[in-house]
Amino acid sequence: MNLLTHAKAALAAAIAGLCLAAPAQAADAYPNKPIRLIVPFAAGGTTDIVARIVAEGLTRELGQPVVVENRGGGGGSIGADALVRSAPDGYTLGVATVSTMATNPATNPNNPYDPIKDFTPITNLVNVPNVLTVNPKVPAKTLAEFITLLKSNPGKYSYASSGTGGISHLDGELFKSLTNTDMVHVPYRGSGPALNDTIAGQVNAQFDNLPSSLPHIQAGKLRALAVAAPKRLPSLPDVPNFAEAGLPQMDNMAWYGLVAPAGTPKAVVDRVHDAAVKALKDPKIAQRLADGGALVDGNTPAEYAAQIKRELELRQRIAKERNIKLTN
Repeated sequence: MNLLTHAKAALAAAIAGLCLAAPAQAADAYPNKPIRLIVPFAAGGTTDIVARIVAEGLTRELGQPVVVENRGGGGGSIGADALVRSAPDGYTLGVATVSTMATNPATNPNNPYDPIKDFTPITNLVNVPNVLTVNPKVPAKTLAEFITLLKSNPGKYSYASSGTGGISHLDGELFKSLTNTDMVHVPYRGSGPALNDTIAGQVNAQFDNLPSSLPHIQAGKLRALAVAAPKRLPSLPDVPNFAEAGLPQMDNMAWYGLVAPAGTPKAVVDRVHDAAVKALKDPKIAQRLADGGALVDGNTPAEYAAQIKRELELRQRIAKERNIKLTN
């Protein structure tokens, strides 16, 4: 009887040891197949640009292909929700933005996920200035002239956003409130399509992230009126920031980070975090991001979690103050 008891105890201990070792072994083997990186906006926008640059570095550092998958719509909520519904095994990651983690949840009561509980933060990749641009045919060359034009023509002019409930939408509504002006909001499935129609003159203005708009500004296809950044940017030395132009409340930078579904093992998160930080330190990748106006970050998972929480609280406050409430 004692022998049987000892045998059972030994077997139970062995099984327990195997159970404890399994996650560690899985993390040690990670990754052993391609990784999907969900971009919650259409191709061509800043989220997509940042994701594809970083994906190259992650592919090298992790030794497996990191494949970008664009899942646009719903101000980023469709792609973000797809990530939430994925297995928490590290083989599906996502790019988180101010839109997906803050403005959309803050303004849409039907948002399908909880930005705090449903994701595992990995790292903030970059901080990016925003920019207000107009089609060159708009008869305003400065922010002051544009505000005067809007006040003289309420409801005549329009602005494009990357989607209802996104950062560009909320920034546009904040701008209207601060300046006491009226523009028609035209939402798109991502900043890429919005950018195309602003360049074509289908809409008059756009609140966008700098990397996707910068080449078109430099080519004369768009006119930049102000940038949301701490100071003037080397890439646009003649364009004031919003504070210079009298609207310091608009100087909020966007950010783009890596997240995984809630429950992703810490060892996997640490592996991806370390790979992302190494990729961001690569001079070629850092330069490509900087060329588009992005400022490299690479903070810790805990720091990124706190950043997300702060942004959500800020956007919730703005949405409440401006009475912005959206529905699907």
